[in-house]
Amino acid sequence: MSLSFVAFASCSDDKENEQSGPGNVPENSSSVLSSSGKEKGHSYVDLGLPSGTLWATCNVGAATPQDYGNYYAWGEITTKEEYSWNTYKYGSGLLLMTKYCDNSECGKDGFTDNKTTLELSDDAAYMNWGGKWRMPTKAQQDELYDQCYWVWTESYNNLNVAGYIVYKAKNSSDKGVKVYSSGAPSSSYTLSDAHIFLPAAGVRSNGTLIVDDLYGAGSNGFYWSSSLQDDLPSGAWYVNFHSGSVYYNGGYGVRLYGASVRAVISGNK
Repeated sequence: MSLSFVAFASCSDDKENEQSGPGNVPENSSSVLSSSGKEKGHSYVDLGLPSGTLWATCNVGAATPQDYGNYYAWGEITTKEEYSWNTYKYGSGLLLMTKYCDNSECGKDGFTDNKTTLELSDDAAYMNWGGKWRMPTKAQQDELYDQCYWVWTESYNNLNVAGYIVYKAKNSSDKGVKVYSSGAPSSSYTLSDAHIFLPAAGVRSNGTLIVDDLYGAGSNGFYWSSSLQDDLPSGAWYVNFHSGSVYYNGGYGVRLYGASVRAVISGNK
């Protein structure tokens, strides 16, 4: 089952922002199999992407690549016990947005501000990790989808954690290829190659469109971008996957959802 078809169904400068707490846990470097360097104590991987974007090896709030890490509502920078409209910072319903709204039909009392990308003060990656870390834009998630070689695994590094290994493509014919649970990956790719691992950490929501508090852990992944959904600003773009599919922003997540965040460092290309 996927939620990709659900349709509702600061830090204004780049100061190095030293944060402590559950969003900035010490990384266990010995568990990181693929690393090109570090920024503010967190490892990144160069996947050879055209933009030069560097992807973190761990989710925000995780100490190792296989850890699920924290769950954040879109535009929020701390975790919480309840993910619902009752607790969402920037709106109280699908048509009651109070920030990041470019459609008056979705804004509270017709509110709009035409903001379509998270400000740094609302960016969970920057506010928890600091430095050059940011949440990825939709374009950066699209690039990861289009340019890398994705392989589903039920047990990353024999640790019994399911998700996708996203490899730096070795040749042009591998770019954008998805190897699902029913397929056989190329034997030329091993964990010694440049890659990141996206664990299937599920998504949190307290009874709003999702019945369970934590849905899909171990089978589904939901990763926020920093980009507002194009037509209905009650949602934002994200990557959603399971063993049989990776959705290329094929749907949007309602902003109250508690989803994973995988940080990036923007390239200079």
